[in-house]
Amino acid sequence: MESRLPPSLALPRESLRPPSADRQSVGLLVSLLAHALLIAALALGVQWHTTDPEGVEAELWAATPQIAAPAAVEPPPEPAPETTQPPPRAATPPPPDTSAQDQRDAEIAIEQDRKRKAQKEAERLEAERDAQARKEAEDQRARDKRQQAERKDKEDKAKAEREAKAEQEEADRKAAEKKTKLDQAKKDKADADRREAQRQDNIRRMNAQLGGTGAENSSGTAARSAGPSANYAGRIKAYIKPNIVLTDPVPGNPTAEVEVRVAPDGSIIGRKLSKSSGNAAWDEAVLRAIDRTAKLPRDTDGTVPSSMVISFKPSE
Repeated sequence: MESRLPPSLALPRESLRPPSADRQSVGLLVSLLAHALLIAALALGVQWHTTDPEGVEAELWAATPQIAAPAAVEPPPEPAPETTQPPPRAATPPPPDTSAQDQRDAEIAIEQDRKRKAQKEAERLEAERDAQARKEAEDQRARDKRQQAERKDKEDKAKAEREAKAEQEEADRKAAEKKTKLDQAKKDKADADRREAQRQDNIRRMNAQLGGTGAENSSGTAARSAGPSANYAGRIKAYIKPNIVLTDPVPGNPTAEVEVRVAPDGSIIGRKLSKSSGNAAWDEAVLRAIDRTAKLPRDTDGTVPSSMVISFKPSE
């Protein structure tokens, strides 16, 4: 397999070919010139090292003879003056080395300063914590107070709503009760009117069968004109009223009317409430009192009306 070189490393084929004959003569001339220059340089160098310098000589002559000077004699040495030596001073002890103590003092001062700074920092942190704790406590108290106020408002609102609802329910109940009583009173009145009309009709039929003794324009229904004495009604009330037992006072002074049917001997054979007083307790007390009486007294003529309507009031 043929390998290929990159274009940058590839050489032209002309550079690999051998030189031609005309180019060999030029190379030979250049080689000879180079050798000649080399030989000349070597020759100059050897000649410079082998050449010795020429010496120079000189002689000195004096015009007059010179006499030598005598040898110098040294004077005898002067005696040294006597000097009194001062007494030797007592050796002063070297000053104590206080560098270690100074170092310890410096370290102690640094430690004390560090402790003071640490104590101040601790006091500052403690003060900050106390302030933060007081602030949190105040915030908590404020939140508790606000929540308590909101809770109280809600409770008051709920209580007001309950009271309003209870009042409305009570008003509705009273209205319903009043309506029921009115309806019952209307019904009772209608029943009483119906019974009274029936009773009057029965009396008229009986009188027609027996034959009436009254005038033509008489409006009575009895077979003969007769009636109780003037004070008979008061005697009947006085006879029944002691039997009325009522524990609670009756508000106002309502009137209850009761129709009483009596046998010829005065025995009570029936009673009914023809008109309610509006107070159920008073109505029931009157009916019970009539039941306890059982028998009514005769009138002044020795007779007892067969039917009568008696009214009763708490205060008479």
